[in-house]
This record gives sequence, structure tokens and C-alpha cells, in this order.
Amino acid sequence: MEQRRFGDTELATSPIGFGTWEMSGTMYGKIDATAASRAVGAAIDHGITLFDTAAVYGPFHSERLLAKALGARRREVTLVTKVCERLSDDETLDWRDRIGPRDGSYEHTIRAAEGCLQRLATDVIDLLLIHHRDFDTPIAETIGALERLRTDGKIRYYGVSNHDVAMLEECRMAGGAGRIATNQLPFNLFDRRVEPEILPWCAANGVGFMSYGTLGFGLLTGAFGADTSFGDDDWRSEGSAFGLPLFRGAPFRDRLRVGARLAELAAAHGRTLAQLAIAWVLDHAPVTVALVGMRNGRELSENVGAAGWKLSDEIRAEVDRIFAAENVTTYAGTPVTVRPDQQILSEGDD
Repeated sequence: MEQRRFGDTELATSPIGFGTWEMSGTMYGKIDATAASRAVGAAIDHGITLFDTAAVYGPFHSERLLAKALGARRREVTLVTKVCERLSDDETLDWRDRIGPRDGSYEHTIRAAEGCLQRLATDVIDLLLIHHRDFDTPIAETIGALERLRTDGKIRYYGVSNHDVAMLEECRMAGGAGRIATNQLPFNLFDRRVEPEILPWCAANGVGFMSYGTLGFGLLTGAFGADTSFGDDDWRSEGSAFGLPLFRGAPFRDRLRVGARLAELAAAHGRTLAQLAIAWVLDHAPVTVALVGMRNGRELSENVGAAGWKLSDEIRAEVDRIFAAENVTTYAGTPVTVRPDQQILSEGDD
């Protein structure tokens, strides 16, 4: 599998990354932990070298499960994790009650990173991200903590997640843009909000980009039908995906219809809908990594099949024609904004 560098850094990984949000055990309903662990080893065998997790996934469960699954192969991969929220160790509480307010203070950032090191059973984190911005703490203070962690050899690189252009500019003014390896935001065929500002900013400032929700949080896998419902332990049951109403009513049905047509387009080229969705994201500069969940060997085999597929101009044009014919928005003209009072991106309208 090809290797891509994060912006102007020396950090290079596979363009397809293994996302472990689904391994949290709290947000996507029940998962088969054994199958997920096997998929980790198989992913490495297939050339995937980046594994993305976060302290809040569980909380802590995803980091621990990933560490166990990696075992002695930890040195073969790039480990990415995230810190931000104050998190409780009390596992008797509901997971929602274990997640406290954001805290980007110097002391908390250092302490949280050290917790990640312990749970991941490693002496260094390859890439540490600030999961969400703490608007009550100056960004210079948070970056100062990241620099200290880097100087002390506890992390190799650092970056941010869920940051809009205004927030990235604050990082640059604080002296951190030259050190930020990446920004991470939702980006897929149904959510193109990063196109107007985020991607150009990253390209102009030598910063990489990681997409999450690459498969539309399941919408671009062909796994859903009009009668699909989500359990109370699945975040998609709320109907909204990071500010966009993708999982309720007409927007959900419209995207299923578009997905079916996209699947036909992919099949005409001997590919699957998921492979088309991954290849489309990776076709955009400066995307470094497209994160996808891989809960089992079947999903892994399908996802890695997207590696190396360069979409032709004709395929890209046909994708856009499908959206236009179905009159389904992609939010491509809506810049990303992040509000201080919530952890999701601002609400869009269909």
C-alpha cells in the first residue's frame, strides 16, 4: 500500500486508517470484541499502518482493546489518540456520566496524555490530537503542553480534531501551525463541508488532513435499508451526524437512494460502494488518511480493496451527476463551523 505524509512532516502512513470508535462498546451498539481484535492483526498484514483511537471512546475501552489487539506488533504501526474531556474512571457509571467538560489546560493535557500511554501500553504516542477545543483555555497553553510532551519524548507529533479555520488560525498565531501535523474532521460523499476552507487551509499551511466518517457512518456501505432502525445504544438513533440530519426522515431515504445509484456506478467498475467512497475521499488533496471502521475480516478486505484506485474524471463527474439528478445536497458550499456550546458541528438544513 502507498504511503502518504502528513503535510510538511516526516510522518508517513498508509492512506487508509483503522478507526476504532466502533470499538468503544458504547456508541455503535454491541460489537464482537474478538472479531474486532482479529481485524486489527489482519489490517496490519494488509498494509494498514495507522490506527486511530481516543480516550473518550468507551471511555478508555477502545484504547485498552486496541493495545491488547496490537500486542507485540505495536512497533509496526502509527498510533493516534486524542485527549480533551475530563473522564471518570468509575466504570459503575453510565458512560455518558463519565464524560465531563472539556479541559485543555496545561496540567490536564499532560496528565491525560500520560493516561493514554498507560492504556495503550506504549512509551510514545506517534500522533496526539486535541479532540475538541476548550474555549475556556488559551490555545497557546494547550500547545505549550503538547510541545512539552514532544520535548519529553512522550509523543512524536501532535495535531487537532474538529477545528474550523478560525481555530486553526488561532493555533497558527500561537506559534503552533508549524508543528500541527493534521486536522481531523468528517468528510465523505454526503458531507463535503471541509471543501471550501479547511482543505485549502491545510494545503496552504503544510498540514495534513484525516477524514472520519469516510463511509458516511454506514450510509456508504450498502448495509442500510428504508426500514433500518438504530437502537438506543447507537448514536445514530438521534438522527443527526455531526450537525447534519442524515439519519432521519427524508434526508435518510434520499441518501439511501443515492447510495444505491453510487453502488451501481462502482459495480460497473468492478468495485463496491464502500471502495468508491474511500477512493473518492483519498482523491482530494491534502487528505493524508481516510479513517474507516473495520469490525471484522469481511469489512477489512473490502475496505483495503480501495487502496490504489485512482478515480477517473469520468467517474468523478458521474458521481456529481447522480447527486444533481437526485437533488441531494452535499453541503459542499457550507464552511465548517464549530460552536463553543457543543461538541458537534453546526446544524445544516436539507
